[in-house]
Amino acid sequence: MGGAMLRAWLDQGLDPRGVHVLDPYPNRDILTLASEKGVALNAPAEPPEVLVLAIKPQTLDEASAETAPLAALAGPQTLVISILAGKTIANIAARLPHAGSIVRAMPNLAAAVGRGVTGLFAGAELTAERQAAAEALMGATGAFEWVEDERLIDVVTAISGSGPAYVFYLAECLAEAGAALGLPPDVARRLARATVEGAGELLFKSRDRTAAELRESVTSRGGTTAAALEALMAPDGLAPIILRAAEAARARAEALSG
Repeated sequence: MGGAMLRAWLDQGLDPRGVHVLDPYPNRDILTLASEKGVALNAPAEPPEVLVLAIKPQTLDEASAETAPLAALAGPQTLVISILAGKTIANIAARLPHAGSIVRAMPNLAAAVGRGVTGLFAGAELTAERQAAAEALMGATGAFEWVEDERLIDVVTAISGSGPAYVFYLAECLAEAGAALGLPPDVARRLARATVEGAGELLFKSRDRTAAELRESVTSRGGTTAAALEALMAPDGLAPIILRAAEAARARAEALSG
């Protein structure tokens, strides 16, 4: 996720000479990014203006020990943006006691193509200048929304943070259904993928209409779509399944806060 965000920022014109990536075990994507864009990798740096924490939340303590102690990487002038699921501002502040401001951000994978959406939360100490900096960075990857209660970041994680995986799985299920009903598997995969792509683009370009309105516009009474939706909208249909999935994701985010 961190690499996807950095690519988006560089594509938007961020000067790579001002970027330092700290990763004791960089993967091939990070090595390629550093080589292609001229980004410094594991170079010593003074406390930066912005420090983005983009690691797995369960590895935060390990990173604190292996990557030039995190406490030394954030000074009073540093805005810390954490995309660590579950890790609260209190968790981060305990490890970065000198940071000027801390913002929790929950982006999603579509940030890599400039179509992401990010949930944001910050404590009361966030200045207007640092808020603008956070919005400029996250806005370069797509849309963003501020929430007023930190607990809601875990809900953002469950809905939009993990959401792309749910949509990808929907495409998988559509393809499997098509194959089960007789389509050649490769044809079913192409149809399912193009359907999800097209519906997403239509939703994107129809900002004046809700998802429910779009659904209703393609549903003729007594038609094939209505028959399918009757199954999907049954009491044991898709809505309760999505709710259970979101509750599981939120619970996992809450568990990671320790």
